[in-house]
Amino acid sequence: MYIYDGATALERIRIPPFKLNDKMPPIRVALVGLSQSAKTSWANDAHFPYLQSPPGKEKYQIVALLNSSEDAANRAIEAYCLDAATVKGYGDPQALAGDSNIALVVCCTRVDLHYDTVKPSLAAGKNVYVEWPLASNHQDAQELASLARSTGAKTIVGLQARVDPAIRKIRQLLEQEVVGKVLSSELSAYSPASDRHEISDGLGYFLEKKVGGNPVTIMLGHRIDAVHSVLGEFETFQSHTQIQRPGQEIVNRSSGTRTSKNSDVPDLVSIHGTLATQHPYIAPGASLVVNFHYEPPFPGTTPLIWTITGEKGQIRLSAESGSLIQTNTSEPMSLQLYMFDSGKVQDVSWGWEDWQAALPHRARNIGKLYEIFAEDKMAEYGVADFDTAVKRHQEMDALLWK
Repeated sequence: MYIYDGATALERIRIPPFKLNDKMPPIRVALVGLSQSAKTSWANDAHFPYLQSPPGKEKYQIVALLNSSEDAANRAIEAYCLDAATVKGYGDPQALAGDSNIALVVCCTRVDLHYDTVKPSLAAGKNVYVEWPLASNHQDAQELASLARSTGAKTIVGLQARVDPAIRKIRQLLEQEVVGKVLSSELSAYSPASDRHEISDGLGYFLEKKVGGNPVTIMLGHRIDAVHSVLGEFETFQSHTQIQRPGQEIVNRSSGTRTSKNSDVPDLVSIHGTLATQHPYIAPGASLVVNFHYEPPFPGTTPLIWTITGEKGQIRLSAESGSLIQTNTSEPMSLQLYMFDSGKVQDVSWGWEDWQAALPHRARNIGKLYEIFAEDKMAEYGVADFDTAVKRHQEMDALLWK
């Protein structure tokens, strides 16, 4: 009699028995823009710390760097103490796209390099993470989004305030109808670290709106996207912009050299609109008012205040940093709740997860995006993909090019 030996059969075809606690292999990452010579250091400050942390190494493995040249990439591999035997240096986006060992391309370059840098990888079907803004304009962003859909690539855009614990706490309060339906909301934002008359040479492109990276698209873009992630999009809106100080000086901080340049980017933006009722907690006809100033506020004024007025109370978030992406370790955001019936104001607590608290501040929300992507929970958390970015680009272009 023939007796089927299941265990022996498994051994013969070399399929190990499945265990519930088996871990997936790390996602193989190509990091674009990690360079000691870069004038901005977002890859180093926000991405690299998570990828080299214990939770990051458990889920991800850096296998390639792409910089302006192969030599520059190899120098970065050495400078950041990466293993040259397992990390390959690239200077050409097309060559990077042809590397079958790469599963996720992460782009942290200047915005006007995004399109040419990631397009070959999208065409090759690789998953791609691009820092915000996705591209220099909504047309290029739309093309990248369409390409990603056609190849089935998963995409992320670095609009990380969406997953910030304080922002998620606000959404939770609204979903629980703590203040009833939202009747209106107002965001007032300044840029406390900015200078009214000069800018460093590393950010000189902020004065040219055609580049696509400027105070409106980056600073206002991050802030208003966080608001939209909670309250939904505009049904209709009107805006007014002004360039209060067109004459600027670009300053080289090392040499002290100054170059005069006129800016064509607004430093004052005012938006007033009606919110679409995308969420059950938004009342029909609810208003959203946004005022953005690319300058420090009046002394003693909180640089960012976001107020949500509901039927039963108000929620107020304030940030001394002026930012909703929490890049400053010494100035956490404050969240308060005011209930009309009691007349009392109470602080609302929120907090970082333990693994986030162990990271530098800039890496905390970025790390959360990586965690969500690895766990395939982007829809659950409302993480922005390229299609979401196209909507935000259309909104920003409507402000800049009206």
